[in-house]
Amino acid sequence: QVQVVESGGGLVQPGGSLRLSCTASGNIFIVYATNWYRQAPGKQRELVANIRGRSTNYADSVLGRFSISRADAENTAYLQMNSLKPEDTARYYCNVEGTTVTGGFTVWGQGTQVTVSS
Repeated sequence: QVQVVESGGGLVQPGGSLRLSCTASGNIFIVYATNWYRQAPGKQRELVANIRGRSTNYADSVLGRFSISRADAENTAYLQMNSLKPEDTARYYCNVEGTTVTGGFTVWGQGTQVTVSS
């Protein structure tokens, strides 16, 4: 069974930075992609950034401010968030796609809260 855990959220002032981590554990053979989503109260969940192999994609709203990377040996991905704005406040979720020795998986974490406020 694969589990995904996010960490690194918190309260930060506008203009500040945070780095979120997403670690997948279990009987993983390979991770194909890691996707970071966020959901603010009263809004739909939106894709913020993803990394598939070495290819990355970003939402227009975070382009140039956020950066996604991965450390394959640790089955961990990171979301570096700079120049944070109050509108970045949301719960951030990680979704990991890959395979175990028995088949494919796509697993969500429980999320980590990011609050940008002065």
